[in-house]
Amino acid sequence: MIKNLKTAGIGGGTGLSTILAGIKDFADDITAIVTVTDDGGSSGRLRKDYNMPPPGDIRNCIVSLAEADSLMPELFQYRFKGKSSLSGHSFGNLFITAMADITGSFAKGILEASNILSIKGRVLPSTTENIVLGAVFEDGSRVLGQTKIINHHGSIKEVFLDPWEPEAYPGVIKACSEADIIILGPGSLFSSIIPNLLVKGVAHAVSKSKAVKIYICNIMTQPGETDNYKVSDHFFMVEKYLGGNIDYLILNTAPVSGKLLTKHAAKNSYIVIDDSSSLPGRVKIIKEDILCSKEFVRHDPKKTARVLFGL
Repeated sequence: MIKNLKTAGIGGGTGLSTILAGIKDFADDITAIVTVTDDGGSSGRLRKDYNMPPPGDIRNCIVSLAEADSLMPELFQYRFKGKSSLSGHSFGNLFITAMADITGSFAKGILEASNILSIKGRVLPSTTENIVLGAVFEDGSRVLGQTKIINHHGSIKEVFLDPWEPEAYPGVIKACSEADIIILGPGSLFSSIIPNLLVKGVAHAVSKSKAVKIYICNIMTQPGETDNYKVSDHFFMVEKYLGGNIDYLILNTAPVSGKLLTKHAAKNSYIVIDDSSSLPGRVKIIKEDILCSKEFVRHDPKKTARVLFGL
């Protein structure tokens, strides 16, 4: 355990939550800064019904930082089945929504969920404004809504938020400015990582921070977002929206089994080609086995954390 090392993780979805599960064994001062642009599934339904930011990515990060020897994390991840109106909802999403309604604040709902699970660190939404992710594609089409963007199946030119430059949630800018390490990724490039950098002041705070800035590149491409993207495409896109330089790039070197490659290919997801030799010499490239290959290709929390804190 490294004492008093301020660690900030920026992302969303399954990527950031996966890394947090490993980080909590190495650092004692952790801040997760999570995107709130999801509009699908349980989060999308609650967002529409209660006019609030989506709780799903927040819930995943809270569970990852929770005490492992308790049934509470499992309860928060429990998803209702059957054909009732609860079908598809996770208990954690409903809990955060209920607490937000009781307290009158989405942020307080997150805090109460964090307290219930006795998490190690804190989870902050990048903004509490009910934002919508938008994208402009290479063919000139303009699409609003994360789900619609992914289903558009085009080449993304740029993404934006509506409303433009929403206010950052209190504590986010301070966490970025004071961090010793800032970790970006892994996760969906355009719908998990970059939306955080579009929140007012976040990219500036990260780029001007004295922290070591680390980008963990995805192992697989994401259909509808990063089709045909190589390592350099991911790297330069993050730096574009960050408006600053990344110090370290972490890449997986472990081979993916043919069975998993076939499984991902069925969903139009393929290995991200490593062309990191073309990147500028200022970035330090770390290549290690950080693969977790069970049902899907993911980053292994413990392996990745060991690499991160071995720097």
